[in-house]
Amino acid sequence: MVKKILTVVLFFAACYSVSAQRYYREGERGRDREAYEDDQTYGDGFKTEHLFIGGNLGLGYDSYTFSAGISPEVGYSFARWFDAGVLVNLNYSSERADPYYNDNTRLRSFNYGIGAFARAYPLPFLFLQAGPEMNWIHYSYKSFSGGTSGSYDTQAASLLLGVGYGQRLVGKSSMHLALLVDVLNNKDSPYLDSYGRIIPVLKAGFDIYFHPKRK
Repeated sequence: MVKKILTVVLFFAACYSVSAQRYYREGERGRDREAYEDDQTYGDGFKTEHLFIGGNLGLGYDSYTFSAGISPEVGYSFARWFDAGVLVNLNYSSERADPYYNDNTRLRSFNYGIGAFARAYPLPFLFLQAGPEMNWIHYSYKSFSGGTSGSYDTQAASLLLGVGYGQRLVGKSSMHLALLVDVLNNKDSPYLDSYGRIIPVLKAGFDIYFHPKRK
């Protein structure tokens, strides 16, 4: 199932990449001549104004589980339609005890991790995102019905895929909103509940470019 999802995502990303390059190079359809000329500067070596720092605030929620996290990031705009970079993250999640859902056991976790991200923009306001991560997690659980309580440490790899929306102007600050899910289905993933079900993660983020362009 995961392979099928990845195949479909990669196929659409490739199709969007081709259409995005054509869109941006036409120099029309909402872009002026200056934007078109700026597009030709990509690929001419490292440019400080294409480097950005930023961060994301993430929230996940379902009927019994809540999660929240923060992910500082550093990235680079390789093309008018493509960004990539690295990040670190801190996440907290809690699954409430319920006698009819999880044997009346409360589960909490805290994790830190490192990862990377790539965003492809088929349109200036719409992007596809993929991000592999490795997380180290501390789990604690407490039974409220006489069962076992305790804690343990583990680690898990994740692959977050999703779509996002936001304003993106290379060289200027920008904001975005993304909905992501972990498709690797690792049982210890911080993005799954105790039954292995996916917890969708909504991330709100911002990016600030170095040496913003001045008109």
